[in-house]
Amino acid sequence: MSVDEPGHAHSLSTERARQLALEQGFAEAGLVALPYAEEAQDATRYAQWVQVGRAGSMHYLTRTAEDGQLVRSRVGIPFPWARSVIVCFAGYHCAQPRSTDAAAPTAGWIARYAWSSRADIAGARRPSDYHKVLLKRMRALEERLHGELGEFESRAYVDTGPVVERALATAAGLGWTGKNTCLIHPKLGSYGFLAVLVTSLEAQAVPAQLPVTDRCGSCRRCLDACPTGALIAPYQMDATRCISYLTIEHKGPIAVELMEGMGRQVFGCDICQDVCPWNRKAPVSADEELVARAELVNPALEWLAQMDMSTFEQTFNGSPVRRAGFMGLRRNVAIAMGNTGVRLFARWLHPWAEAADEGLRTAARWALERLDVQAVPTENQ
Repeated sequence: MSVDEPGHAHSLSTERARQLALEQGFAEAGLVALPYAEEAQDATRYAQWVQVGRAGSMHYLTRTAEDGQLVRSRVGIPFPWARSVIVCFAGYHCAQPRSTDAAAPTAGWIARYAWSSRADIAGARRPSDYHKVLLKRMRALEERLHGELGEFESRAYVDTGPVVERALATAAGLGWTGKNTCLIHPKLGSYGFLAVLVTSLEAQAVPAQLPVTDRCGSCRRCLDACPTGALIAPYQMDATRCISYLTIEHKGPIAVELMEGMGRQVFGCDICQDVCPWNRKAPVSADEELVARAELVNPALEWLAQMDMSTFEQTFNGSPVRRAGFMGLRRNVAIAMGNTGVRLFARWLHPWAEAADEGLRTAARWALERLDVQAVPTENQ
C-alpha cells in the first residue's frame, strides 16, 4: 500500500505509483516530488527558449500568468497546490520500417506515433488517438489513487496540460534528455508518449528516484541528420525549423528555404529518432491500443493527393493526423511531391497552384518549379 501510517495517509511512494501505472497498461512510470532539484534551471532554460522566439506560433507555450511568469515554466504556477507528479511512459515502437530506410520515391512519410489504431467490436482496426487512449488510463489511475488515499487535488494530461512533460519525466528518472531534445529511456528508447498526473499528494522521500545519467556521449547523429537544421546545437531545438512543427503546428505558407529539407515528410518527422542508436535496442511495443495501421506506413503521395475533404475525415477521424487539417496535409503533400522529382505529380500540382489557400498555392508553385529543374525519368512520364 502507499499508505505509510495514519499520519501519512496522503503520501505516495514511487513503487506504488509505478505499480498502479503499469497495471493500467503503461510501459514505465515514475514519481517526482515538487519542487524538484533542477526545476529552477529548467525554468530558466524554458524562458530563454521562448524569449528568442523558438516556439514559433505555438502561443500556448508562451502563455503567462498574472505576475508575468511563463505558465509552463514551473508546475506550481498553474497548480499552486501541486506536491508531486506521476509521469507515465507508453511505447509506440513497432516492427515497421523507419523513415530513414529505403522506400519508393513516390512515398510520403507520416510520423510513426500517428499510425496508431485499435480493434473495434467486430475486430476491424480503427484509428486511435493516443491522447484519448492514454487519458482514459490516467483517469483510471487517478480513480484508483482516490480509492486508496481519499480526496486530493489532481489533474491528468496527455500533451494538453500546462507542464513540460519531458522535464518532469527526466526528474522522475524515466530517462535523460537527448541531444535531439527527446526523452530517451535507457531500455525503451525514445519512441514513447508521456502522460502526467499532477497531484497534491506528498511524495514519500524513500526510496528516491535517481536521475538517469546522460548517455549520448560524443554521438551527434541526430544533429547531423536533421535536414532543416532545427537542432541548432546539442540539446537545443529551434521549433520554427523543425519539420514536425512545420507540417503540423504551422499554418499557412512555409518558408521556401525550408521546403527542400522537408523531403517526403507529410505529417511530423522521425529522422532524429530513427538515427538514434538507443532506438536500435528499443523493444517493439505490445500495446494493443496503439497498433500501427499498415496503410499509413510509407503512404503513396498519390493516395493522399486524391483525398477530398470527406475522404480525409473518414481516413483520419480519431487520428492525430487530423491536427494538420485537410489543407495543411495537402500543402505538405505538395512539398513532398516537389522533392520527389517525379513529373507525374504535376497533374495535382497545377490546379493546387491556383488554390485560394495561400499555403497550398505557395507550396504547389514551388514544387512545380522544382520538378522542372529536377525531374527524374519514370515509367509514367
